[in-house]
This record gives sequence, structure tokens and C-alpha cells, in this order.
Amino acid sequence: MTDVKIGLETHVQLDTETKLFCGCPNQEAEEPNTHVCETCLGHPGSKPRLNDEALARGVKTAQALQCDINQDIFFSRKTYFYPDMSKNYQITQYEVPVGEEGSFEVKVGDEKKDIGITRLHIEEDPAKLVHEGGQIGRSKYTKVDYNRAGTPLLEIVTDPDFRSPEEARAYLQQLAQMLEYLEVYFPESDFAIKSDANISIEGGQRVEVKNITGTKGIEQALSYEITRQKQLKKRGREVEQETRNYDANQEITEKLREKETEEDYGYIFDPDLTRQELSENYRKALRETIPELPHEKFKRFKEEYGLKEKIVESLISDPEIAEHFEELAKQYDAQLVASWMTGDLKKVLNYNDLTYSESPLKIHWLNTIIGLLDEDQISDRNAEKLLRELVEDPREPDDIIDEQDLLKAEDSEIREFVEEAVEENPDAVDDYESGEEEALNFLVGQVMQKSQGKADPKTAREKLKEQLE
Repeated sequence: MTDVKIGLETHVQLDTETKLFCGCPNQEAEEPNTHVCETCLGHPGSKPRLNDEALARGVKTAQALQCDINQDIFFSRKTYFYPDMSKNYQITQYEVPVGEEGSFEVKVGDEKKDIGITRLHIEEDPAKLVHEGGQIGRSKYTKVDYNRAGTPLLEIVTDPDFRSPEEARAYLQQLAQMLEYLEVYFPESDFAIKSDANISIEGGQRVEVKNITGTKGIEQALSYEITRQKQLKKRGREVEQETRNYDANQEITEKLREKETEEDYGYIFDPDLTRQELSENYRKALRETIPELPHEKFKRFKEEYGLKEKIVESLISDPEIAEHFEELAKQYDAQLVASWMTGDLKKVLNYNDLTYSESPLKIHWLNTIIGLLDEDQISDRNAEKLLRELVEDPREPDDIIDEQDLLKAEDSEIREFVEEAVEENPDAVDDYESGEEEALNFLVGQVMQKSQGKADPKTAREKLKEQLE
């Protein structure tokens, strides 16, 4: 087995109202270069001022990652000459970040693994480069949109603890989930999580792959790069230390430049930004806002409700679903609520390409449906039909139930449907009486069709057997 070492540098864009060091709106604009000012464009004499909300989110996240928080933090200038940073340096943290030496437990399959967190720091996003006519290596020319310049970023740097692309993907998925619980990152927003990866095999040179978006992308990029390095080794060639770009369209990495060292950036403390003191009271106040995190909730749900691991994983994947599950489980059987919310509810949301929070659903509507299921007043089929209607045409469930007659049929109605199905399908009756069990399934389907989902399949089967005996 090839010895692989992978470390990730993950950049989380923060959806604060304003940018990191100025008052420009931190949001998409219809026109390029309109949400800009002297500060985010780096004009001489302009003075940056720190966004308090971005700092608070950074400290809160660092504490959730079990980092040691520095009492005094500083910002530095990282100097490089590239069109995405008009002042020719990026304001970041180098010498003294927000937090260091943390740990994050990752579940990979049935195994758990602790990933070391080297550091978490805050920095500004560069501008957006638009490569016309192709990817960076093949474009005809490049345009620059400075609307993004100054967007607050959290950069989370891991130790080189990953041994496979699958581990890296699991880490990013679970990190994003934790950030959602912390209300630092929202998957449905326009703000992104991107990663740079550092990979080496068999103790060789470290290669950095930049600009990888998403969890699927990280696995594809790493898989390709590991294979590329293995092929070089097989041919007797050395792996060079360099920076490569990930082309998601072709699922390949391409050389960008020789790898810089930290010394190449000429870090200096930014003289325009004062030292920030993170007092114990400040850190404590933020620590108290950290909710029960996904791994903690996972453990409690398993123990408290006796649910299977896959069901719990599905419940806690959405903080609001997990919260509403607990509300509903106070009134109804937890197994019923959990299986319905991770089954039909998620099925309908996925079909409509919605998250739970994006949907118009209200908890008292779910209460109505689960109450009817609990009292055996509605079939599973019609409960799902009711849910689809609520998503597509939001209104009170009782109105839809009355309009579409969704409650279960009475015994007398089911007998009528059974008698009609038997009378109209003599061949199926003969087949059943000859020992063909499939014929009974056909007749159950006929009863269900006649009842428009109001009959329960189990009840229909029992009534049919009674009728045919």
C-alpha cells in the first residue's frame, strides 16, 4: 500500500453583512466592480477596520475545533504580485492566528479518526478572476471582478493526517455539517467552502493542489493527483515540489507554478490594524453560544431514542430536522417520527430540490401528518401525497385532506372495493385459487387503485383473502 500523506487548507467564506475590513456590502452584485471602495481596492491612505462579527465567528469555530485560543492576535501582510489583489498584498494572519493545535474527530465508514487542526486564522478573499475562453492555462485573457475582494474567510489548516481521498472527503462533509450547526456556514447560500490540498507519497516532495470546490471535488482531485505521482515514480521520475490547479471539468490537475515557501511572501505585521485582545470573558461568552455539535447529538440520539446509526446520521445532517424531530418525539413514537422524517420527508424535499429550511413546511403541519399516521387514520401513500401537496401548494393540511378525501376508507368501503376487484378480474381469481400468490398482489393493487390510496394494503390483502376463501 502506497504511503500517502494529505493535509488540507479549507477556506470558508462568511456571509457577514459587510466585508472584512471595510463597509462594502458582502454580497453578489449584478455588475462587476461595484461593491468596492478605496479600502478593498487598496488605495494609498485607506485604512482597514476589522469586522467584529467575522472575528466572533472565527473564535467560536476555533473553540468548537478544540483549538488553543491566542489571547492577543495580529494581522499580517502576505505580499505577492497577482491581479486578484490590487494592493499587492493580502491581509491575513501568520505569526499569531486565532487558534492553534486543535482536533476534529472524523467518522470514516465504521472507523473514527482524530484529525489534527494546525491552525485557524482569518483573512480576506482575493478578487474573482474570470478566465475567458477556457481554464486558467488555456484562456485567451483574464478579467478581474473586485466585488469579492475583502470577503471574510476562515482558513482551517489540518495536520497531514489524511491517508486517502475518502478520509479527506469525510472530513469536509463533517466539517461543513459542524459549521452549519455553529451558524457559520449555510449550504443553501451563495458563499462557498473551497480547499487547497497538500499531497505527498512515499516520503517524496509535497505538491499543492489549489481551488478545489466541494466534497466530491476533493476526492476526485486527490485521486487524480495520487495516481499522477505514482505514475511518475513508476517511470523513475521525481515528483517536483510545485503548485497545481484542479480543473473540475476534466477532473485533472495542471501545473501553475513552482511552489513558493512562506519566506517568499515576506510576511510583516500590518501597521494599520491594531492588536486584538481576546479576553477570557469574550471567549467564554462565545463558548456559551456553541450548540450541541453533530457528533454529540449523534451519540445522544442513539442512546436516548434507540435509533439505528444510519437513521441518526440522516436526522442530524440537517440541524432544523434534528430539532423538529425532538419536538415531535415528545408526542409520538420516536421510531415512527424518525423513519418518516428520514424517509418520506427527505424524499419529497430531494424531489423538489429543497432543503428543509428552504421549504414552506411548518412543524405543526408535520405534527398533523404524524398524528394521523400514529392513529392509523391515513395510509403511508396518502401521507406522502399530502406532504407533496404541502410543499408544492402550501396551505393548512386539513384543507387538502378534505378536498382530496385522503383519510383511510371505512371497512364497509374497503369491502366494496374488494368485491368490485374480485368481480372484475375473474382470471386473477382463478390464478390465485390455482396457487399463484402473485395474483393476490395484483388484486391488492386493483383495490388500492379503486380506493385512490385510501385503503391500507395490509387491510386490503386481509379482506381479499376473506372474500376468496
